[in-house]
Order: sequence, then structure tokens, then C-alpha cells
Amino acid sequence: MRRRVMSMLVGATLAASTLLGAGPAAAGGTADGTAGGTPPVEFGDDWHDPVTAAPPVPRPHTKSCEVTVAEAQFKDFTPYKGDYAPPAKCGKGRWGKVVLRLDGKVKGRQYDRLGYLRIGGVEVLRTSTPEPSVDGITWSVEKDVTRYRETLSHDQQVEMLIGNVVNDTYTGIIDVKATLTFYEAAKPTKAPDRVLPLGDGKDGATLTTPRNSERIVAEVYATGSGGGCEEYWYLTVPDAAPYSCKADHGPYREVQVKVDGQLAGIAAPFPTVWTGGWSNPFLWYVIPGPRAFDIKPIEYDLTPFAGVLNDGRPHRVEVSVVGVPEAQTGWSTPVNVLVWQDEKSDRVTGRLTGHQESTPANTTKYTPGTGDEAHRLDTEGGHRLRVSGYVNTSHGRVATTVTRSLANTSLHRWTEGESTDALKATWTDRETVTTGRRAVRTDRTYTMDGTTTLGAGDRLRTEISLGDRAESVTRTGGRRTGWSVLDDRYDGDATYTANVPRDQRHAVGTSRERYRLTGDAGCYDRTIATAQGTLTRDHRRC
Repeated sequence: MRRRVMSMLVGATLAASTLLGAGPAAAGGTADGTAGGTPPVEFGDDWHDPVTAAPPVPRPHTKSCEVTVAEAQFKDFTPYKGDYAPPAKCGKGRWGKVVLRLDGKVKGRQYDRLGYLRIGGVEVLRTSTPEPSVDGITWSVEKDVTRYRETLSHDQQVEMLIGNVVNDTYTGIIDVKATLTFYEAAKPTKAPDRVLPLGDGKDGATLTTPRNSERIVAEVYATGSGGGCEEYWYLTVPDAAPYSCKADHGPYREVQVKVDGQLAGIAAPFPTVWTGGWSNPFLWYVIPGPRAFDIKPIEYDLTPFAGVLNDGRPHRVEVSVVGVPEAQTGWSTPVNVLVWQDEKSDRVTGRLTGHQESTPANTTKYTPGTGDEAHRLDTEGGHRLRVSGYVNTSHGRVATTVTRSLANTSLHRWTEGESTDALKATWTDRETVTTGRRAVRTDRTYTMDGTTTLGAGDRLRTEISLGDRAESVTRTGGRRTGWSVLDDRYDGDATYTANVPRDQRHAVGTSRERYRLTGDAGCYDRTIATAQGTLTRDHRRC
């Protein structure tokens, strides 16, 4: 991607559930997988509203109550602030499920923007926006927020922001409404007893847990953004290579959590592509890339540190992103800490019993281009961490071991002037949490394979495939007692004339997403496809 093209056409995201995918009938399709309308020869002034193949949040068939949390129009960087009060009925704080829904609309011209919703200081949603058509689009995002039930049980302050710029050129005002729907519990359900917001953990924060905490999980909404090179961190190169986005040690990134200066958790960030990404918004107008509207937090099981954290004193928790050049901005890392308490104990003691860390690996090899040969950067990185500890609870001593292993390989090729720019990369994040006789292993794999070419007549073409896969297996006493596989894949190919007004771009493009979810809960398998902004396929296999 030429930075000149990117800065002009993609723009800066200025701050980033499930985007609701309409069923076949609602989307203009039929149950046999067809969709209404013949695609136009090229993109027009309007297109299908954003949609994904992901399933909506399952909802129980129990009594429900709805509360509006925020309703605002975002024209600048002024956050919406308001008050929240929980519903008096539908369970009075012991709800079986709580579902957040964000409805948005925007029209005119606007960049993709990042935003958040916080209730009582707890980040309950981090999201981004689609880019609008002249006539306007609407979209909806759903997210299961039952884990924040304790926060939602009390009156709270609300803050929401989708940072935006509106002027004579960028006219899109982002109009959103956020609601919570509370469902009575058909049977007792579990959720964290406390949710402790720590703000943006990159500057460090103090954490004081209840003294009877028996399980502690940190979640970090890590996003590389801000409109600079960290928005495209996976493309950065060392100083020796002639490329427009630099980072001292190349593209390897790792999100770390430390407790009192000691490494407590590692994770691979998800390589999110926003809706103006890879110099080609025509790829994402209808089907966004995986997680673009659902910024899932990275979870770190800190239970091995519970014996340390339960001493009644404040402890420093810090989040950092390895690989970001010193003093470089562009990453946001808000942190929530989820705590489960031992209701039969006033004090849960314990200790950290093991801490093993491999030497971090990060190697880059730059091969200069010659003649028709492209410049090339090969990157390999990885890290491994194993921590163990125990807590003495009312139901006995419980030992927890967390093992996490990260690996990243990438091949970045580009020509002089970056008129051709290509990346093929894979990230793996493998984690096993063993608690007593129960072990949960989760293998996450993220993939990106894309090429942007600026050819004759300033015709810019982007071909890209993105993958988001997670396989989880639970074993109890060595016997498999649970499993699930999520596999979300996006493929797109779009071409337009760069450096001309919108009505002269003569854009064409296709996109496709297949979202599969299998396991103990059953089977979900849906494919949607578009051409020139028209939904051409909506097919379910399960």
C-alpha cells in the first residue's frame, strides 16, 4: 500500500459483539441461498447495509426488560455522558443474560472511526464504524455482556465516544443508540462477582482485589490505531529497509501484562483491518473484516497470582505492546479485571509457585530488491510463558497453571514506490489453563494474505484473505468433556481508479465471508457474498 494512497483514501481512525447479519429473508435473500437483485456493473452511490455471517447472540425465552444506555450524535471528540439505572424487574441484578445492542446510522462521506462504551468505568464495548454511502447506511452490533452483570446491577455513570471530524468534505455525522436487554434467569447462572476497571493499562494502574478472590481474569481491549503506522503494524519494517512505515524491530507485536513488574501474561494481538483498510474501502462497504465491529478483548488468567494479589494492598498492573517504537503512539489498551470470590471465606491465601519464561524471539531478514525483484522482509517471532500458583479456598487447595505460547511468521514484499505491496502472515496463540483436574486448551490462529497493486491509469486493486480461527478443548481427568471450533474467513477483491473524485472511480469488487461454529452447542455455518455492493449470496449449511 502506498502511504500516499492510504493517507488520502483510507484516512486516520481517530480513537476500536457481533455485527448483526440479517437472515436470508431480511437480507433480501431466500432460504435456498440466493439473494435479491442483479449486481450493477460497478459501484453506485449506495449499497447494501453492512452485514456479517456471524450468528446473533442467543437469547433465552424468559421475561425481558430493555434500558436505553446512550443515544448520541458524534460530530467531534466530545464524549456522550449520561446516567444508567438498572431495571427494577427481570431478576433485579441476577439476570440470566444481558445483551447489548448498538444501532447506528450515517450518510454522506466519512472515514472509519473507533469508539467505546463504558459503564461505571468498565469498558463494555469497543467498536469501529463502517464507511457510509451518499444516501446513508444503517447497521447494528450485538454483544453478550452478562459477564459485566455486577457492574450493571448498580446506578452508574455512562461514557461513550466515537471520535469524529465533520466539515465541508467529511459530512458524515454518526448517529447511534445503545440499549441493554436483561433476561430473567431460568436457573442460577454464574458471572464474575466483581468487575474492576483499570483504565488504559499502558501507563500502569493499581489493583486491589477482594481478599477472598479465588479466580482473577484480566481482559484487555488492545487495538492498534490512530491513523499512523501502528494501524498497519503488521507491515512495518526495520530502518534498514526502504519502506514508508518503520519500526525498530519490524512487525512482531505482543501484548504483555505485568503484575508488580513481573510478567504475568502474553498474547498475540488480532490483526484487525478497519473498513478503510488496505487502501481499498470498496472491500468492506458491505462485509467488514473479522472483528472490525467486534473488538474482542484479550483474556489473561491471572489466578496463579491470586495469592499475591489478595494481601489487601494495591498492586501495579501494567500493559505494554512489545515491538512498538519508543515514544510511538497508536495503541489503546483499556483493562477490566474480572474477579470470582469465595463466598464462604473472608480471606483466600495462596502463593505463586512457578514462573518460567522463554527467551523472546524476533528475527527479521531484509533482502533488497533488484531490477524487477521486489524488496523482501522475512519475520519470525515467538515467546512462551508458564506460571503456576495455588489458592486455599473453603473447598480446598486449588492449583492453577497457565501456559501460553506465541508464534508469528510473515513475508512482506514490495516494489519501488510501493506500487505493489504484499503480505502473507500467520499468528498462533496457544494457551492451556489447568485448574485441578480440569484443563482447557485454546488454539488461536490468525491469517492475512493480501496484495495491493497500483497499475496503469492509477487503477488500484486489492486482493485479500483474512482468517480468524479458535479451537477449544476441555478435559476433566484426561477425558474430553467439551469442545468448540470457530472459523471465520473473509475473502475480497476490489479495483478502482485512485486520485479522482468518488463518482469517477469506476469501482468493482466482490467479497465473501464464511462463518462456522461447531461443538457441544451444535452447528452454525453461514456464507454471504457480495458484488459491487449488492448481496448476491446468503446460504446456511446447518
